[in-house]
Amino acid sequence: MDEVEKNKTVEKDMKKLVNKSWFRYWLSAEMSNSYERLQSLSFCYSIIPVLKKLYPNKEEFGEAVKRHLNFFNTEPTWGSPILGIAIAMEEEKAKTKQIPGEAITSLKTGLMGPLAGIGDTIDWGTLKTIIYGIAVTFASSGNILGAFIPLVFTCLTFIIGRYLTNFGYTVGKDSVKSILQQGWIKELIFGTSILGLFMMGALTSNFVKIITPLSFEIAKGQTLVIQEILDSIVPGLLPLCAVFGIYYFLKKGKVNYGVLAIGIVAICLVASFVGVL
Repeated sequence: MDEVEKNKTVEKDMKKLVNKSWFRYWLSAEMSNSYERLQSLSFCYSIIPVLKKLYPNKEEFGEAVKRHLNFFNTEPTWGSPILGIAIAMEEEKAKTKQIPGEAITSLKTGLMGPLAGIGDTIDWGTLKTIIYGIAVTFASSGNILGAFIPLVFTCLTFIIGRYLTNFGYTVGKDSVKSILQQGWIKELIFGTSILGLFMMGALTSNFVKIITPLSFEIAKGQTLVIQEILDSIVPGLLPLCAVFGIYYFLKKGKVNYGVLAIGIVAICLVASFVGVL
């Protein structure tokens, strides 16, 4: 077998693995959700067939698995290009050893938020609403088609996700080669890390809510409200302090996620009971 035919065979095998990974991800994306890692277990499970082929060395395979167990969460269908790009980057890393693992992790973190926003709007806010609305119309009139029309949504998301995964793999493969040739790897890590931090900051400001009802009467008819003072200094100061405090403990590595979660719940209950928060 000459070199050209060999490359074609390898490429064909990789395409099969890409589709196999997508099928795994499509089946399991919402099964492994947890507060600690959300979709990371399903993402890792999906990409394992690729990692086994690319990293026959057990140590390298173990490092790759750990890399994909980091926190990950996106809309499965429109976030599927991330899977394709990650596979392309892992393939290039295995061949050239020029891509650091941090680049793959940073890219996933940077893309998961924006693509989730697109997917939630198109799939769950538009397609599902239209298709299920048609199904309800048929069902309310007693037509048996109302029971089967929702399957159209399932088929559509599968087809779209499969295409986008392959698109991500193809585009990602070309992009990775271009990045390596032009020496952009540091800029890629830096840029995607910043994007990831922006997304984490946005999520924090939306979902972490901490206020204090503490107030003191400093004179007759005059009350000093602590929350108003904090808001005048930095709006959202308490949530920010809480996030940085949690980050500090995680960075130290001495507290596991379970203990930390129980500790947060306990602190919130005690603070609420005594009227501090």
